[in-house]
Amino acid sequence: MDNRKVIFKDLGIIDYKKAWDYQEELLQANVAIKSAIRKAQEVAGGSILIDQPLTTNHFLFCEHPAVYTLGKSGNISNVLMNEAELEENNIQFFNTNRGGDITFHGLQQVVGYPILDLENFYTDIGKYLRHLEEVIILTIADYGIKGERSSGETGVWIEPGVPGRERKICAIGVRCSRWITMHGFALNVNTDLSYFNNIIPCGIQNKQVTSIEKELGKKVDYEEVKQKIRKNFEQIFEAVTVE
Repeated sequence: MDNRKVIFKDLGIIDYKKAWDYQEELLQANVAIKSAIRKAQEVAGGSILIDQPLTTNHFLFCEHPAVYTLGKSGNISNVLMNEAELEENNIQFFNTNRGGDITFHGLQQVVGYPILDLENFYTDIGKYLRHLEEVIILTIADYGIKGERSSGETGVWIEPGVPGRERKICAIGVRCSRWITMHGFALNVNTDLSYFNNIIPCGIQNKQVTSIEKELGKKVDYEEVKQKIRKNFEQIFEAVTVE
């Protein structure tokens, strides 16, 4: 299979659980297609069926109302608020099945969920994560911000090699099942960063979180940032997005 067409959809502002359920639905639909292909090939003695269905690739954009999400390898102690405080501040909380630790999602943060069949691209999770990082690095470079990788830490950082100056601008955490991805990245654009004070972001002590707005000292066009991410995604993944 080599199907690099990606169906793009901007979900707008959407509850975290609703978006998660939608991702699961898309992932499971692709898993079902793969299972059907495998069974058909077994019946056909391993030969490729000309009319076999193709899996579909999706790229979702959205914003979430304030929510903390904890990755499957995360530590609940990195959440510095109790249930009552979360409720009082109207912040949701979810344990998730993605990689990584604790992070925050909120308004004016671009959350991107690629549901890709990596067998249409390459079967290499490490490469996939580096490619997601590169999409963001290229995007913020358009605003004069130098994004970099931090050794041993997934995501995009500013000045990761300068002690006391390291700050994360984009968190990344994914899940992959049968080479089909879900979850993705969260780029802080004009995000209210005060919410990060209630957690130890990504479980990493003594490192800051930043946004495009904070780095530039001014708000930027949120819709423009999304357009740039989509363009850079097409370039890095050698894909065509369609609506």
